[in-house]
Amino acid sequence: MSNQPNSLCDSSRNNLRADCEKCFGLCCVALFFSASEGFPIDKEAGEPCLNLQPDFRCGVHNSLSKRGLKGCIAFDCFGAGQKVSQVSFAGQDWRNSSDSADAMFKVFIIMMQLHELLWYLEEALTLKPAGPIYAELRSMLDETEGLTYLGVSSLMELDIAKHRASVNTLLLKTSELVRSEARSRNTILPEQKARSGRQKTIGRGADLIGADLRRIDLRGVNLRGAYLIAADLRGSDLSGSDLIGADFRDADLRGADLSKSIFLTQAQLNAAKVDAFTKLPPSLIHPLHSGLS
Repeated sequence: MSNQPNSLCDSSRNNLRADCEKCFGLCCVALFFSASEGFPIDKEAGEPCLNLQPDFRCGVHNSLSKRGLKGCIAFDCFGAGQKVSQVSFAGQDWRNSSDSADAMFKVFIIMMQLHELLWYLEEALTLKPAGPIYAELRSMLDETEGLTYLGVSSLMELDIAKHRASVNTLLLKTSELVRSEARSRNTILPEQKARSGRQKTIGRGADLIGADLRRIDLRGVNLRGAYLIAADLRGSDLSGSDLIGADFRDADLRGADLSKSIFLTQAQLNAAKVDAFTKLPPSLIHPLHSGLS
């Protein structure tokens, strides 16, 4: 009998998907955003968005793409909204419990980070090359899940940066195991160059804005935190590539194969340009708004 955990199941990831019907519009209130980032206006943290309705629904949700509200289209709370609304604050909303509003907004920001970490840990436990560290990953997953159920005061006192660092250590190990296996199946030059007007090195945190990457072998490449804004990735194979924190805003992913990439999120995908031929990991879906005009 294999010691590999069961494949990613819908029930484990459902808790990490936004359910706006069970949330009190926290993302529309708690967060700061700027009009320059694809949101409707400049908005301070704690101030409701002008499009938030009394029933906590978005008044322009059905026309986000037409209005060019890319920030709203791409945003994903990883299910933190309903966790804070229904569990942390037991169904009390910030309008009717104004004394708790500030705490609710702060907890929401912390919970988003915890749920994002859970998303990555859940995925790591489905990756065969990570087998040698499954026990560590499972332990960290259980610890992180437990933190999401802490009381409000404890959550606000949580050193989230320290916990993120601990999780990241394991995710880096996972990444290296997966990418090593991918590299063993093909030849990847560590200093590949992208075509863009000027030469750009491929790798972690790389500036690949507007780069033409169509002829670059990206299998097993570390693209953590890379700036792929408006990059051309049409038809690219990103199998085994680590995509944590990669900025895919307006990146052209038409026909690209991301089905075996690791640590891709729905928010990253929502910000990109995809089509019916873009291959995705089983946990993600083609965005309703493709990013294509």
